Amino acid sequence: DYPRAEFHFSQAVDRLTRIDVHPDGYVVSPNSDELFNYPWLYAVEVGRWGFSDSQAARMREYLLRGGFLMVDDFHGEYEWRAFLAGMQMIFPGRLIEDVPAEDAMYAAPYEIGERLQVPGPGYMWGGLTYERADGVIPHWRGIRDDDGRWMVLISHNIDYGEGWEQADNPAYPERFTRQAYEVAIDYLIYSMTH
Repeated sequence: DYPRAEFHFSQAVDRLTRIDVHPDGYVVSPNSDELFNYPWLYAVEVGRWGFSDSQAARMREYLLRGGFLMVDDFHGEYEWRAFLAGMQMIFPGRLIEDVPAEDAMYAAPYEIGERLQVPGPGYMWGGLTYERADGVIPHWRGIRDDDGRWMVLISHNIDYGEGWEQADNPAYPERFTRQAYEVAIDYLIYSMTH
């Protein structure tokens, strides 16, 4: 989805909130001290990520110091296991839990009723909201810090980035784009206020 998704999302955040945002999105490395200059990170296709011990330690420090990570656009059990291996390097043994649809995070500023499985580009050709046969069911999961604040929100079998990327494509349904923006802005506002 990069770089169009980040560009569209940055433009929406600039238009819809008073949060300062990089106009085109910005790629930051866990190897760099720049990581600590960004309170909100978005990681895409985390079903293939991996960390060195030092990168995992820096990500752990970033998150425990109040940083926030949204992970998105990975599908099926193989990618879940690969994601989990990386997440366990960052937080060995920390609980990953389901995020209830009623969580207060889904009410400010946008009231999210039904959470949709925002699909990838294949939806426009085949009408399927999932990308893998073992990724039919969407999952909204997260990791909390010791005070109960969500510090990682996980969109598994969901592709919010595609919703942002396709914002100006009339072939992609508006309901998916709208939800992709609303959920992510709710996450952003939550991360800045908790």
